[in-house]
Amino acid sequence: MSDLSPLNLLVLAMIALLIFGPKELPKMAAKAGQALRELRRIAEGAKADLREGLGPEFAEFDIDDLNPRHFVQKHLLNEPGDINGNGNRGSQATVATATTLIPGEEPPFDNEAT
Repeated sequence: MSDLSPLNLLVLAMIALLIFGPKELPKMAAKAGQALRELRRIAEGAKADLREGLGPEFAEFDIDDLNPRHFVQKHLLNEPGDINGNGNRGSQATVATATTLIPGEEPPFDNEAT
């Protein structure tokens, strides 16, 4: 979800403790938890409404495909979770290299068109 380290979370908790005080902090945390649950409920309701509105033709449609990262991974790369298309997550992508032309050899494209 986010890249918060334990140290960052501790600093945020200390700042919240200073701002709200020890008596109000549990109440604020409970309100934040309720708001987060309500937001998730609304998001799930919207997903269900979208699926219902799309109809049976899109029963297998995955809403996560609307996320640009998932779309690229699924449709442009070899495997979901594959970052560079060569099956090895985290390794460097294969880059096409140019071949050197022999003197007098014509390039494989039209010089005037480029």
